[in-house]
Amino acid sequence: MTDTDIRLVVLDMAGTTVADDGLVEKAFQAAADALGVEVGGPEHERMLAHVRLTMGESKISVFRHLFGTEEKAQRANVAFEAAYHGLVADGHCEALPGAAEAIAELRAAGRKVVLTTGFSRATQDQILQALGWESIADLSLCPADAGRGRPYPDMALMALLRTETDSVRQLAVVGDTGYDMLTGSRAGASVVAGVLTGAHREERLRADGATHVLGSVAELPGLLGA
Repeated sequence: MTDTDIRLVVLDMAGTTVADDGLVEKAFQAAADALGVEVGGPEHERMLAHVRLTMGESKISVFRHLFGTEEKAQRANVAFEAAYHGLVADGHCEALPGAAEAIAELRAAGRKVVLTTGFSRATQDQILQALGWESIADLSLCPADAGRGRPYPDMALMALLRTETDSVRQLAVVGDTGYDMLTGSRAGASVVAGVLTGAHREERLRADGATHVLGSVAELPGLLGA
């Protein structure tokens, strides 16, 4: 348990509170197809490795890096989001065990909870609707709401401003990727907690600034003394 007075908890979605189930990689395949990248070829494998390495980063930023021009990045992003939306609509979207209960417990203890993502607003909203989570948190944010996505601190700091939290020392940032940890540490959060239900393992999480590593988000209320 931590004695820090945490008033605001910023939670990642895919891999942290929502099961990923390989959906990002499946949707990336559609993006690669749209840009004519041969499946299984060396270029495809190089790109897939980068997607895995940068899990948590704003998806349009990833595509800008991979495809080089804004026009290609936008085409890839459109294909990615269409594929991801289709997978969610087909029922490939579920909450991680204990996630909804943890959020409810945090809010019952008087803490604000904000859900963040590297996806677009349209994709984020679709996931929330599929789970029936439209009102589960105090706020939800995507990169476009804040300026820049992860690993920059913008979404965490926007959450602080929008919830009128007094200090970054009252902030906890929680996620499953190194990019989440960088976001938390750069935002000055007192608690930067990694969870082992998603993309990156403990070594990467700690290297990128995790103050705590949890088996899952279900352990978070206990850590914060909720």
